[in-house]
Amino acid sequence: MKKICFSLMMLGVLNSSYADNLDYQALVNQAYAKYQANTGGKVADYIPALAKYSPNLYGIALVTVDGKVYTAGDSNAKFPLESLAKVFALSLALQQSGSAEVLAKLGANATGLGFNSVTAVEQQPNRTGNALVNAGAMATVSLIKAKNANDKWNLILNNLNDYADSKLSVNKEVYKSEADTNQHNQAIAKLLQSYDHFYGDTSEAVDLYTRECSVDASALELAKMGAVLANQGKSPFNAKQLLQPELVPNLLAEMATAGMYDTSGSWLYSVGLPAKSGVGGGIVAIAPGKFAIAVYSPPLDGSGNSIRAQEAIQYIANQAKANIFTH
Repeated sequence: MKKICFSLMMLGVLNSSYADNLDYQALVNQAYAKYQANTGGKVADYIPALAKYSPNLYGIALVTVDGKVYTAGDSNAKFPLESLAKVFALSLALQQSGSAEVLAKLGANATGLGFNSVTAVEQQPNRTGNALVNAGAMATVSLIKAKNANDKWNLILNNLNDYADSKLSVNKEVYKSEADTNQHNQAIAKLLQSYDHFYGDTSEAVDLYTRECSVDASALELAKMGAVLANQGKSPFNAKQLLQPELVPNLLAEMATAGMYDTSGSWLYSVGLPAKSGVGGGIVAIAPGKFAIAVYSPPLDGSGNSIRAQEAIQYIANQAKANIFTH
């Protein structure tokens, strides 16, 4: 026991020393300035409400495991989480059901197809693929244990609030826009149900999934959410243990596998950090034991990932030597 405590103390010393040797604010400022003029990409418009966001919005936030905050640009601008919400629904399912059941029912393998692919459901042996594609994410919502739909929504939203250490809310315009255009997701849920790989009412789960994707957050709030995962599941701000430490690697593994849509492999190859993106323009990346970076910029590449967010995070990660495969 003394040896374990000493090791943990040394880890803390190493992390502290690591942080002391880096000027995080300078890195954030440099990344912001370096990519501010990049006008590449296209704002998502397949959900009509998303097309209204300005392509000029650009904000960076870095939060360390000891709660230090560094920001630049539009770090307080609100945007819908979209697929970023999948990470935190998965954390709730892991906390409730444990890693073995989540792996058995939701999977953790890349599909090799689009995030909303019907073909992937037909071809994957476990049908869902993983919890970060749409099929698996809706199945994740269906797996969350609650008394009724209202109770389940409160669990999902309160969990997001605890991670962000803030009171988040649903963007009603985005929610309505997505609810009016989510027939494809409804069909995927029904298909999963036909294979006995859905764990509740399909209409309820699709609606709750649509609602969680429509929750607004800022880059700063998203970085705080990521810092919980960097800090072994404990919030540096409210001290709540939101995910048991032994479950954090499972969640980060899913982010590494499928967090960046079709480019998850090349992202991990180049940047070496588990990350998750959303078509609202946000990306969060986790440097375990060190920090989380969140960047918001609406213009996306062809895979649905924010171009400036990818560039800024890669720059900071490289300068900070944060690649998890180099230590």
